[in-house]
Amino acid sequence: MRDDWKRHLIDVGAEFEGDLLRDFGNAERERRVAVNGDVICDLSHRGLLEVRGKDAQSFLQGQFGNDIREVSETRSQLSSFSSPKGRAYAVFRVMLDRDAYLLEMNPEPVETVRKRLAMFVMRAEVVIENAEDSRIRFGLSGPTAEQQLADTLGAFPKEVNDVLSRKGVSVVRVQHMVHPRFEFAGEIDACRSLWNDLNVHSAPVGPEGWRLLDILAGVPTIYPETSETFVPQMVNLHALNGISFKKGCYPGQEVVARMHYLGKLKRRMFRLAIEGQERPLPGSPVYRASGEPGQPDGEIVDAVMHPDGLYAALAVVQIAASEEPLRWSSPDGSAAHVIPLPYTIPGSA
Repeated sequence: MRDDWKRHLIDVGAEFEGDLLRDFGNAERERRVAVNGDVICDLSHRGLLEVRGKDAQSFLQGQFGNDIREVSETRSQLSSFSSPKGRAYAVFRVMLDRDAYLLEMNPEPVETVRKRLAMFVMRAEVVIENAEDSRIRFGLSGPTAEQQLADTLGAFPKEVNDVLSRKGVSVVRVQHMVHPRFEFAGEIDACRSLWNDLNVHSAPVGPEGWRLLDILAGVPTIYPETSETFVPQMVNLHALNGISFKKGCYPGQEVVARMHYLGKLKRRMFRLAIEGQERPLPGSPVYRASGEPGQPDGEIVDAVMHPDGLYAALAVVQIAASEEPLRWSSPDGSAAHVIPLPYTIPGSA
């Protein structure tokens, strides 16, 4: 995290462990207000790659699962980068900032994605760099989020994935469960000013609050424990407009297309509410209660404590198994209840 932005966050009450923002003094209260109220959240904990150069668009078009040609200064998208076997290394948001494509994702896969993309550059005029400190990033969520942006910026993006630039800040509307959510990126002076304006009516929360909102919105995150585990459809990218089935070839395209056109998807991502005191870690097993030890029916994608006392989780589970009682960790482990997602899964799944 940049020192100047860290000093700003400390001035407004942030508490750190080393260079990582932990919370703003009351993690339990922050969870409650994140679900029900208006919140702002620093997003410096997320990784960011910048891809630029004359051939950047054509290069990325041949690597990612979505159609990069649809990304513009007014439109972002979710996408993925996969192995030749169609298993995702990372899921990320793609934005266009002037002449550079920005890929925002979980920080752990950043270096893996950068190195693997660099392998395919060949003679293309493309530069791929870690850019996490190049722009200040934070988010806004809540029942009055739209009105706050209308008051401070004069406008807000109307549709999910839309991007709007105002007063030196790019604003993108992202997936949500109930209340609208927006993410911002820009230079420090513009972001500091906007943060201070929004801080009047919104409570600052730590990164766990935004992670919880991602889970409730059904947005997947890939961790090292789940890298090369899931085909993009398994984490519902087809339901989030994160896959193009009409573009040309890219790594893993045959697997993704076969699963789409032949209806072979047997596992997909569900939202779960998990009982118990131990946090389910990414990659840990999910079983049907009637299952056998050592033969899991699914894996945890992500999980965070919900203010209701249960863990809000996303998990890729056998579709057939989801109709039975589920357990986390073992067939007789903590109960895992299926909760509806805030979007529709396409019928082909």
